[in-house]
Amino acid sequence: MWRLGFFFHEMAFGLLSVFIPLYVVLQLGGSLLELGIMTSVALFCGIPASFFWGYICDKTRRYKVYILLSFISGAMILFAFTLTTSVFVFIALFVVLQMLHVAHESPKNVLIAEHYSREEWEKSYSAYEGLTEVGWFIGLLLGFLAAVFSVSSSLTLYLCAGLNMAAFILSIFLVADPLMIFERRLVGIERRIDFTSRGLENASELMDGNFSGEPLKQESFPAFGVALMLFMLATGIFFTPLPIFFESQLSFPSSLIFFVYMLNSGGSILGYLVAGRRSPYSRAKKQMRRIVLFRSVLIFLLVAVVDLFASPTIIAGIILVALGFAYAVYYILTLALSMELVPQGKNAIFDVLVGLGAATGSFLGPYFAGLFDFVPTFLIAGCLFFLAFLIIWLFT
Repeated sequence: MWRLGFFFHEMAFGLLSVFIPLYVVLQLGGSLLELGIMTSVALFCGIPASFFWGYICDKTRRYKVYILLSFISGAMILFAFTLTTSVFVFIALFVVLQMLHVAHESPKNVLIAEHYSREEWEKSYSAYEGLTEVGWFIGLLLGFLAAVFSVSSSLTLYLCAGLNMAAFILSIFLVADPLMIFERRLVGIERRIDFTSRGLENASELMDGNFSGEPLKQESFPAFGVALMLFMLATGIFFTPLPIFFESQLSFPSSLIFFVYMLNSGGSILGYLVAGRRSPYSRAKKQMRRIVLFRSVLIFLLVAVVDLFASPTIIAGIILVALGFAYAVYYILTLALSMELVPQGKNAIFDVLVGLGAATGSFLGPYFAGLFDFVPTFLIAGCLFFLAFLIIWLFT
């Protein structure tokens, strides 16, 4: 039940994910470059904010208060959006929104990790992400209906502010800090014991002349982190200019853009439904490699569809469903593995790496689209996905 507030929060941000790029360019008269600057600056500023919130919540061992701060500040800033017509003031408010919005991310991850045993982490993260993705999907549906019925931009922003206020009120009563905080420390001890045990077993086999040939390899968090940043960099490059691409290049109306993004969200829901199974570390790494390679192939396939088909809507929608599915599976695997690899007190490193890649991609996506056009930009994103696959394959 404690996840219910997050459900309403994600409804608001699902709607905003498509509404804000269109609002900045079509309503406020901003350019693609200004959209890229706004998104990237907000995400870059969110990186130290993520680290701060992650550090302070583990330091104080209080998590609920930062979740409440995220939700109530979101409601207030979204209301303030309705009071400005200046693109520069809007950008400033959006940056502040992002810095306060990330306050709930690290506390949420810790709540799941400490409320459940390691064997249940994938299942628990999948349950949370699946529920909130349904909220995201409903938010996109609300945006689709708002576009169909020509609901004013101000009313749309009021709706999003109200959804965040509902999330705040529900979380006051439903979210509770864990009574004891020890699960992540136990997992770290178990990993060290397992590594030592495998080393002794290999040494024993060598002495007996029966070595099986299974390598003893300590996981490389730096390589994991670089691959994670590249994945999010490619995601930002591809998805940030995508609504404008649909509107300007394929002449999609706003309602159809929301519908296409609903398909992507639907794919993510399917991904979360199948991503909750507990996998051994070696199998999880193989799954990660396959998912990243699959996402790279999908980007190249989408480019081919746009170039070769006169009416690519249906096929592009199917590809976006598959992209959403791949992202959901990848995100659950990396989130669970990061909670194993990142020491207690530094859980925000995951959010920092995600934010660094996403922030850079959010600027480079619109910048490359304005400089090279959309199709070369998407090809760059596909190449970066493939590079992330190579790093995971070779170094982790």
